Amino acid sequence: MSRAVQRVAVLGAGSWGTAFGKVLADAGRDVTLWARRPEIADAVNSERANPGYLPGVELPSRLSATTNAAAALDGADVVVLAVPSQTLRANLSGWSGLLPPGRTLVSLAKGIELGTLKRMSEVVAEVANVSPEQVAVVSGPNLAREIAGEEPTATVIACADHDRAVALQNACTTDYFRSYTNTDVVGCELGGAGKNVIALAVGIAAGMGLGDNSRASVITRGLAEISRLGAVLGADPMTFAGLAGLGDLVATCSSPLSRNRTFGERLGRGESLAQAEEANHGQVAEGVKSCQSICELGARHGVELPIADAVRRVCHEGLSAPAMAKELITRAPKPE
Repeated sequence: MSRAVQRVAVLGAGSWGTAFGKVLADAGRDVTLWARRPEIADAVNSERANPGYLPGVELPSRLSATTNAAAALDGADVVVLAVPSQTLRANLSGWSGLLPPGRTLVSLAKGIELGTLKRMSEVVAEVANVSPEQVAVVSGPNLAREIAGEEPTATVIACADHDRAVALQNACTTDYFRSYTNTDVVGCELGGAGKNVIALAVGIAAGMGLGDNSRASVITRGLAEISRLGAVLGADPMTFAGLAGLGDLVATCSSPLSRNRTFGERLGRGESLAQAEEANHGQVAEGVKSCQSICELGARHGVELPIADAVRRVCHEGLSAPAMAKELITRAPKPE
């Protein structure tokens, strides 16, 4: 990067966008958070809080908020995109003319775009009309609530341009948030997208009352699925043994703070997709949508993804949770 990172725009004021903005501010950066809703911006500025997403968390003075995207982006050294994966293209299309030239664009979204089957960094590069080397992604065991509470965690900053990754690493290092750099953007993104789908499967198992053996089996075989797809797409196999692979998978599959895990539990207890969505305050877990695009991506490249496909059919074709479990456990024997 041609200049040190001091001013950062975070576009998206949900739980993860706000938590990552807090990390950057705690690391000494000046952060402007763009919020769609005025009441969120007002609460951040006047109350030092975002009670709708991170209740009880005090936000630092270096973090301010606005509903004006142009104001948030003005003079930014880095632009962080913190919107859901399936809305990234539409949001970024509206912001693309405002982006400061040459700056690093950072994606926090974890998913594969429906229809195009593009990873989030690919969507960013296409819509913003920038080189892939200008786009970075953040991935790892990063449950927003725990990070906002300053519980120690580690993450991966992946960028094809190593110097940009290092600049971002320096910009978000605190006494509770440790980051590692990686140039394997493909592997980090596939790990982040795939773990949401596997977390749904683990949640379904938990909702059925199945125990640790069953959940551990799904996690392990889920990691194998993600790794197989990654290998075909050119990812480094070692990435899946790291924070963006196994680390993120374990956190998302195990924590009650994980939206995908808890959403899956409701499906495992026999609730419909609509009932689970209603219980989740109208929000659909990322994996519900990503399971479709991940399965399509696997089919395109001839990669077998039995757990992801089973989750897809539970979510979108009415397959019951018990039928899913029986189908997976009775598949033809094969070497590990």
